[in-house]
Amino acid sequence: MEFTFIQDIGFIVMGYFIAAFGTLVGAGGGIFFVPIFLYVFGWEPTLVIGTSLTVVMFNAMSGSYAYIKQKKVLYRAALAFSVATLPGAVLGAVWSNYFTGVTFRFSFGMLLLFISLVIGFKNWNKGKAAPEIEVNKETFRFNMAGGIAVSFVVGFISSIFGIGGGIIHVPAMVYLLGFPTHIATATSHFVLAVSSLVGVLSHFLQHHILYEPAFFAGIGAVFGAQLGAKLSKKVKARFILMLLSFALLLLAVRLIITSGFITF
Repeated sequence: MEFTFIQDIGFIVMGYFIAAFGTLVGAGGGIFFVPIFLYVFGWEPTLVIGTSLTVVMFNAMSGSYAYIKQKKVLYRAALAFSVATLPGAVLGAVWSNYFTGVTFRFSFGMLLLFISLVIGFKNWNKGKAAPEIEVNKETFRFNMAGGIAVSFVVGFISSIFGIGGGIIHVPAMVYLLGFPTHIATATSHFVLAVSSLVGVLSHFLQHHILYEPAFFAGIGAVFGAQLGAKLSKKVKARFILMLLSFALLLLAVRLIITSGFITF
């Protein structure tokens, strides 16, 4: 598949802005790359998944570097959760071969709808989705077993949909494990960098990646992720989750309606 010079520039610009927002909310940007690759370029699901996840990998690595410099990553959790994502990432890459265009759009839409509603409901009604507190990383306690279980699922979903997994991991770490939002975002980004690398290698072996768009969008993502990490220090935690919830809802409705899985 060949691409023009203008398209390559477009991939860089797209990667920059999507990665900036993806890093800000800890989602990796895949929730936007996937619909764009599906609707704008019309690629088949396996190519969409593999290419999107490759860009997400660039984004996650760059964002993780920025968060590491800010000393927001909780390494006890990050290392354990990263290992837990690995088998799920490999399994997801293999199972992605069974998607058709219809089933992928519908499944991805339903996933985004569920996540959007959960985040929006809890954030709006309880008003305490992301407590602004300082934590001592040496003494901070959390449910390690629960975090490992969630991380395995995140690794699978990340690799089978090409989205990164932060859109599930961050809310789970905040609501289920009690992490402050900015610590959860940074730690999840570290985990995402590891799991996406394994997922990309698995998709590479199955020829699921379009290298040119992945490379140029990845270049943009590297720099965009730095911007997103800087903005995260200035944006209120609750606002981040509300913004993420609204964006996911719009994408979910679009995917479900246009999938053709449900006829009216």
